[in-house]
Amino acid sequence: MSARDGLGPRELPAGAGPSNADPSDADLVARFLARRDEDAFRALYRRHAARLYGLLLRLTDGRGSEADEGMQETWVRAIRGLERFEGRSMLSTWLAGIALRWWREESRKRTREVELPGEDRLPPAAPMRREIARVDLERALARLPGGYREAILLHDVQGYTHEEIAAMTAVEPGTSKSQLSRARSALRAHLAGGRA
Repeated sequence: MSARDGLGPRELPAGAGPSNADPSDADLVARFLARRDEDAFRALYRRHAARLYGLLLRLTDGRGSEADEGMQETWVRAIRGLERFEGRSMLSTWLAGIALRWWREESRKRTREVELPGEDRLPPAAPMRREIARVDLERALARLPGGYREAILLHDVQGYTHEEIAAMTAVEPGTSKSQLSRARSALRAHLAGGRA
């Protein structure tokens, strides 16, 4: 599905999600798998597209065409793998993991993996201004190495727990926590005008 199909993520309300009267993700997945029910797929898409697109848009540094491509590829992969979804995590976590893997694959195609500096090589955190313009924050996020950007976007922006991030990225929760700590230090340095 793409924005041209009338289900574009940009057209969804910011808080689009299930209400108490709506069927659960598990029910919709079961309906889709049993009958290839298009209405069930559309309901899943509408429920998860806005958050997923927001993640992809940030991962791709605001490049809408790349986020659109990632969105389409994420849903194609999700449909192909839906029978293997075991429900050990929420469907939104599983979808974000697919999107994250797509982004990593695309990033590797474009550039070599950037080696992340260790904490000992980061400059000390400078005092931050009280107010940071959103555009400054977006620019600073875009300048972070991919792994740091992932950590901040998944935890601080998208609200995933370290356990969910660990499941998505195949690392231990402790690794997720330390990666987030280093990412925040690097982000602070960028926002303070330094380079991390």
